[in-house]
Parts: sequence; C-alpha cells; structure tokens
Amino acid sequence: MTASTNAPVPRTRNLTTAAIFERYGLVIFLCILLVVAALISPPFLQPANLVNVLTIAAPLGMVVVGQTFVILVRGLDLSVASLMATVAVLATAFKATGNDAIPMIFVAAIVFSAIVGLISGWLVTKRNVSPFLATLAMMIILQGVRFAYTGGAPISTLPPGMSFLASGRILGIPVNLITLAILATALGIVLHRSRFGRQIFMVGSNPKAALLNGVPRDRVVILCYVICSICAGIGGLFLLGYVGTVSNWVGQGYELDSIVAAVMGGVALSGGRGNVFAALLGVAVLVVINNLVLLLGFPIEMQLIIKGIIIIGAAAFYRTRLF
Repeated sequence: MTASTNAPVPRTRNLTTAAIFERYGLVIFLCILLVVAALISPPFLQPANLVNVLTIAAPLGMVVVGQTFVILVRGLDLSVASLMATVAVLATAFKATGNDAIPMIFVAAIVFSAIVGLISGWLVTKRNVSPFLATLAMMIILQGVRFAYTGGAPISTLPPGMSFLASGRILGIPVNLITLAILATALGIVLHRSRFGRQIFMVGSNPKAALLNGVPRDRVVILCYVICSICAGIGGLFLLGYVGTVSNWVGQGYELDSIVAAVMGGVALSGGRGNVFAALLGVAVLVVINNLVLLLGFPIEMQLIIKGIIIIGAAAFYRTRLF
C-alpha cells in the first residue's frame, strides 16, 4: 500500500518580507533614522544629547499613552495640550516654594484632569457630541480659563523638586523616563490583561456588538477619556518642570503630535486595534526627527517641512505591503 497523497502537510510559520515590514516596519524605520541621524550629525550620538532626547520624549510619551486609550474607542482628544498648559498654571496657583507641596500639586492636577476627561467623555457618550467638537470646545474653554488667570504673563513660582522630576537622573536614567516606563507598563497591563482592557477593544471594534454582549459602552468610553486627561495632566507637570516657567502655551502641538505618534505606532483611528508600547515607538520617531533638524540648524520653516515629510515616510514605510 502506498501512503495517501492527501495526507495533511505540516504548516510552517514563514514570515514573508511583507509581513515582517507590516509587523516591524516602524522599528526598522526608527533604526534607519537613528543611523542617518548619526551619519549626518555626529553630535546626535553624544551621551548628553541622547539623554536630552529621552528627557524630552517622556512628557509626549505620557500624553500618547493616554491618547491611545481614546483612539482605541474610536475617539480623539484635542484638548490634551491645552490641559497640559492649564495644569501647569494650576501648579503655580499654590505659590509654593518648598518641595513638600509637590504631592499636593500632583493630586490637584490629577483631580482637575480627571474632571476635564469626565466632562469630555460625558459630552461624547451622553450628549452624542463628536469627539472632535467636544474636545475642541474643551481646549478653547481651558485656554480661556488659563488666560483669565494669568493675564497672558509667564509665571515661575515652582518648588525646586519639580525640576529634578523633569530633568533629574537616577543612575544616569532620566526620572521622567522612569515615570513614563511605570505609567506605560501599568496602563499596558490594564489594556491587555484586564477585563476593562478587553471591553475597550470590544467597544472600539464593534460598539453595537459590545452593547449586545453587555459591555457598558458609555462607561468604558468615559473612563478612557479620564485616563487620557490624567496622563496629559501628569505630562504637563513634567514638561513644566523641564521648561521651568509657566507660559500659556506649554505643550503646544502635543495634541497633534500625540495622535500622529499613536497612529504611526499602529493604533487604528477606526478603533479596536493597537497597543501602548507600539505607540511609544511613534514618539521615538517624532522626537528623533525634532532633535535632528535642530542639530542641523535648519530654520523653523524647513524644520516643519522636513518633519512632515519624514512623518509621511514613516507612516508609508510602516503600512506598505510592497516590500
């Protein structure tokens, strides 16, 4: 007897080139970008510059972690940059010069940020306001409150410990980067190892099916906005400590950068797909681009053009299936 020719053939897992680029494209692009940066600007590799890059990346990374939660449930938050600046102003309202006020500043910032996120989430879920309009309105309201309090003048009354949190180092590692790692790990566990995380993906993938399966859609969405706002508030405090002076534009541009970084990291704007750590790769790409164009001394106009071109290239490189 001869063996049947219809016997099943064991399948081997071969990653095609296209699959490799789809899965690891942004990592590959970041590596290429680092090599190019080192070749065209040798100061890029200097330890002081690398530490500076990591220090600058941390506040944006905190915002991106929160923005990821909102995008996963088919939303976005345009108020995060305005919230960062408002929280920075709030920190100076204590007029504290001693480090013993820092815990109180963080508690006040987190509570205030949670309220902002709660309102945005309520508008989106209970009043059916589009995420774009709800968070845009919140951005404008926060801006108005901020200007009314400061009168447009910068403030610099801060405890000295804020500077250490933002730019200090422990064993050579920036403190704010350590904070980002803890925050990202904790929320990554929540997202991928908890019931709430599963509900987020269900709501983002198919809101109607989630409701039919008993998932409290509105509560999940509101909590995602609260998480996003809290992350932005914490990021605002760390950015404040790094800058050292409160202006009405602390964090300017972070609302778009956080969305771009998350999407480059594979977080789908249609919801239901993505993760925190891949989104942080998008942060790394943006920060390296910003640092490189500054080191090369390009005027601001060229910096913006080059930044836009490289972002498009990174997104295309990550998404393409032509390789």
